[in-house]
Amino acid sequence: MAKTSLLRPLAVAAATAVLLATGAAQATAAAPGTAGAAPAPDTAGVLAALKATQAAGAPGAFAVIRDHGDTESVRSLAVGQADLDGTPMKSSWRFRVGSNSKMFAAVLVMQLAEQGRIDLDKPLRDYLPAGTLPEDWTMTGRQVMEHRAGIYDHTNDLLEQPGEETTSAFEARIRTQVYAPADLVAMSVKHGVQYTPGSRYSYSNTDFVLMGLAVEHLTGRPYADVLRERIIEPLGLRRTSFVVPDEKITGPHVTGYLTNDDRTKPLLDSTEQTASWLWAAGGVISSAEDLDRFLTALAAGSAGGLVSDASLQQMTAVLPTPNPKISYGLGLRRITLSCGDVYGHGGIVQGYQTQSFTAPDGHRSVVVFANASNNGSVTQGLMSALEPAFCGAKPAAAAPRLAQRDAAAPANGAGAGDVLLPAVEDTRF
Repeated sequence: MAKTSLLRPLAVAAATAVLLATGAAQATAAAPGTAGAAPAPDTAGVLAALKATQAAGAPGAFAVIRDHGDTESVRSLAVGQADLDGTPMKSSWRFRVGSNSKMFAAVLVMQLAEQGRIDLDKPLRDYLPAGTLPEDWTMTGRQVMEHRAGIYDHTNDLLEQPGEETTSAFEARIRTQVYAPADLVAMSVKHGVQYTPGSRYSYSNTDFVLMGLAVEHLTGRPYADVLRERIIEPLGLRRTSFVVPDEKITGPHVTGYLTNDDRTKPLLDSTEQTASWLWAAGGVISSAEDLDRFLTALAAGSAGGLVSDASLQQMTAVLPTPNPKISYGLGLRRITLSCGDVYGHGGIVQGYQTQSFTAPDGHRSVVVFANASNNGSVTQGLMSALEPAFCGAKPAAAAPRLAQRDAAAPANGAGAGDVLLPAVEDTRF
């Protein structure tokens, strides 16, 4: 059973790539999807992916690999800068986690389901404030959490191009704007149901705005309070917060940079923003250590104190997406690597990109991060770090080509020949 006790603090990374480890360099850990031993992470491969991420346009990047069990170890690699003033990238600092926030919302919903306060197989509208969804919208809470509800993604109305957060849209409609969650849903509702609920997968941030509203309605408490009382405080997540619509990140944090659509122009500091346009779907601030602690507790099921074994089984009962290597459950994404499956989520929000995953048994978690967005090649670099981090060293020819970039890739800073584990649409925030 995965341990959920307090973890050792992360060591501070140096300006150039530094590897810090506790335990033997060749220590083994449980491989994804197996109960046996597996090779140590391929730190050279992870480092190469981080350097590629930096070369693609991110000021800096890091990877934190934590093994849990009889012997716990931390491997932290960092390249580049935490800000353009020259501060070395710090893998212990806070950052905006984007759509990793959906995992937190999903846990709150599953807790309420365990208490009998929501039935995920009944229409979600019955668990929302009156009038939030039209009476003839019958999609269930389960379909909404699976992104199979046919609900239009309201963020498409706030961005100048689908799937990315352009600099002009950010300044005009996102950085300082404060949106009520109900108004975000109203933006979506005016587009009508996009397809028969349950018939296919289509990622929508509005889905988890709705789940956040359900949490508030069922508890009678602000979402931030419920998140703090049910997850942040019980797990001791000292660097995790939900402060929407406050714009600042308190304490030591990485500066986020939005890549300008005109690549000849400098990066835009996008650290300060309300995050209200995503709310429960993307407004959490956290750290690599806290994301590991959360994922490890979640993977432990009943023993982890977040959700029951039965709830975890539902969350990991994934369905396919258009990408054959990616499936989606209830607020959890499953990625199939060469050594097995890993579970977690990704998040891209202005200035920040994060991928946070754990092996099913919780014995290894990996958090990879870069402080730049609006750049598909940065996303590619981060995703490329997961395979060596979980599966160890492999011949270059054996590395899987998991998904070709779509035709829109050049506009997002990537070439037509780039490969990307998840489709951009699937991990945009």
